Amino acid sequence: MGSSSGLVDWRGRPVNTKKHGGVRASIFIHALVLLSNAANIANILNLVSYLRNEMHMDVARASTMASNFFAALQMFSIPAAFLADSYIKRFYTILIFGPIEILGYILLAVQAHVPSLHPPPCNPGQQTTTCESLHGSNLSLLLLGLYLIPIGDGAARACLPALGGEQFNKSDPVEQRQEASFFNWYTFAVSTGGFVGLVFVVWVENSKGWDIGFVVCALCVLLGMLIWIAGFPFYRNQLPTGSPITRILQVLVAAFKKRRVKLPENPSDLKQINHDEASAIGILHRTQGFHCLDKAAVDTGKTGAWSSCSITQVEETKIILRMVPIFLSAILGYIPVPLILNFTVQQGNTMDTRLGSIHISPATLFVIPTVFQMVILVVYDRFIVPFLRRITGYVGGVTHLQRIAIGFLSATVATGIAALVEIKRKKVAEDNGLMDATSGVPISVFWLTVQFFLLGIVDVTSFVGLLEFFYSEASMGMKSIGSSIFYCILGVSAWLGSLLIQLANRVTRHSDGTGGWLDGTNLNRGKLDRFYGLLAVLELVSLFIYVFFARRYVYRNDQKVVVDEDNKIPSERAINAI
Repeated sequence: MGSSSGLVDWRGRPVNTKKHGGVRASIFIHALVLLSNAANIANILNLVSYLRNEMHMDVARASTMASNFFAALQMFSIPAAFLADSYIKRFYTILIFGPIEILGYILLAVQAHVPSLHPPPCNPGQQTTTCESLHGSNLSLLLLGLYLIPIGDGAARACLPALGGEQFNKSDPVEQRQEASFFNWYTFAVSTGGFVGLVFVVWVENSKGWDIGFVVCALCVLLGMLIWIAGFPFYRNQLPTGSPITRILQVLVAAFKKRRVKLPENPSDLKQINHDEASAIGILHRTQGFHCLDKAAVDTGKTGAWSSCSITQVEETKIILRMVPIFLSAILGYIPVPLILNFTVQQGNTMDTRLGSIHISPATLFVIPTVFQMVILVVYDRFIVPFLRRITGYVGGVTHLQRIAIGFLSATVATGIAALVEIKRKKVAEDNGLMDATSGVPISVFWLTVQFFLLGIVDVTSFVGLLEFFYSEASMGMKSIGSSIFYCILGVSAWLGSLLIQLANRVTRHSDGTGGWLDGTNLNRGKLDRFYGLLAVLELVSLFIYVFFARRYVYRNDQKVVVDEDNKIPSERAINAI
């Protein structure tokens, strides 16, 4: 069965590749991805409006809380991935934690519905000092509802990409291409969910009430889970392989104990993995680099997991260490993305939001890059990838790291354009004597579409590239952790973005004796344009750092097209499969 060996069906029996896995199984996974993201993306992008308009928070506090919520959605994927890879199947991990996300939305709906659980109404024309912000036990309820959501969604983010990847056999020419397409269609499902959320969920929240909107979000997640559960009989499931963190620590401890031991001249003298372990986590052959870790596999006569490790176990550790520079540089590259998303909504709130006779919500503007992502992903998967595949020989058309670099370049341009648009918006406000106004600046909100488009390119390239890179480079026993590493990048970058907001405010507040760049609730009096300029410089520096490390990275997996063993050419069945 090739890479399907070691996988089992829902009854624990070896899978039948004709009945289990493949595109059919992945459809159920995509359904959950679509419906859960319809709820989550809508609230990620509209949360700032809820916090400012309903909870009366200022710009910095609302942006920080929204960024922290975004970060928490990503970061909980780490413990969920650890549980899935180590102790319980990925299916059961999602099944256990998914209902907690629904509970979070229910709590938010209750708070939004009951007047005593949020601040009293505040007239936008009043001074901000008379508007009471959310505090005390009501603030605690808000935080509880918000942070229950990441517990359930984090499990899905960690496990669904890995579960989807398991449905395809890389050694089969057809399924190799289907796996590459799976990650494109996974992102397409994310974008489609975002489209549904921004068109429907945001409209419900803004027009029918936030309480009804949160109930709709809970129903979306519930429906997605029911559809996904229906696919249970068709899934190929990887059995838990034990704690990968423990295996890595064992290598580090054993290598330290044997730091004075010499490596054998013949690599075959190093300890090899036994048959039972090989069926669980696969066989990894010795590679160059990190020779000090190879000493953990030297036979010195001592036994025990903390004294003697297999070369496969050593290579698992090397994989993680080699990905660290890419991980760190990608964090820097993603810092501006959630910040631009949040501040763009706040900019839109001050601008002319009319489309003909219709007033649109600024959060609905994200429909533009979302539609762009959906169209580009289809064109990329169906036309560009096959064309590039014939030229480069790579199954994905280009390498994962090349695709990521394109996204970071787009993010650099997006931050620069965002700064220019903000300068234009403030000039229009000043020319019309509206510096103290919180809305009604006579400049169309569609000036923001360019930066939206560029952020759409970031998702089409860097999002898919990073997700597929960390999944494919991770060993068989660390697939969920590989997926969660990508989401950890998004979470850490969001937290660093929140820290950057606070740091920029503190430094600028002390430098001129007045409010910081982002202090207060009035963007017209703030210095958002300068903050965007700072982000542009940061993104450019991170791009150079990323390219430096990406050019030196050596892939563990060959990304070339699998050839038919009989004809030694790419299988015609494979070429026509997608």
